[in-house]
Amino acid sequence: MSYLSWLRQSMSWKKKNLKSQEATDPTCHKETAEVKALTEDEEFGVTEQLKNFVKSFSVDTFKNFPLQDDQRTVDNAGDSAPTTSSNVQKDLSEWQERHAIIVLSRVKEISQLRYILCPRYLKERQFWRIYFKLVKDYVAPYEIRAIQRAKLKRMGMEDGTSLSTSAYEVEMAEANPVMSVSPPAFLDNDSDEIPSTGVLVK
Repeated sequence: MSYLSWLRQSMSWKKKNLKSQEATDPTCHKETAEVKALTEDEEFGVTEQLKNFVKSFSVDTFKNFPLQDDQRTVDNAGDSAPTTSSNVQKDLSEWQERHAIIVLSRVKEISQLRYILCPRYLKERQFWRIYFKLVKDYVAPYEIRAIQRAKLKRMGMEDGTSLSTSAYEVEMAEANPVMSVSPPAFLDNDSDEIPSTGVLVK
């Protein structure tokens, strides 16, 4: 049994098991939602260690953080960058954006700091740039893992596309067999005359 088929079987077994639990136990649905939230937190690097570290941040942590001058210039020039519904800057990667939304909802201290600092002392993008520099050691492994997963998924989709294209080409070849090409009529003649084609024959 291949790893892929084993994985599919175990996933389908888990789904069936969860459905049967939900049918018999009404509190199971709530527990499942909590497990999903914990899994998402873990996936986006919002661990207990990160939460404790983020709680140690103060206003001065952000105000005194050394940003390079060219970054400040870029920030001042791009104040009109679009934001999401939760007011998180769109210049973050998808993963960072989701992480930021989760951390704001889970750690009230960082939410309060953001409220105090933005936009009075820092622009939104400066705040998140500083934040991700501060938490780099905590979140980098999770972000790298997410990037690798996305690459594998993309490669799998491309392989699937190429496989289906190949299957289509084979189908077309079977549906339209190659026509047998008979030699030109003048080659069957015993005469030495060759019709004029404009090509000089030596």
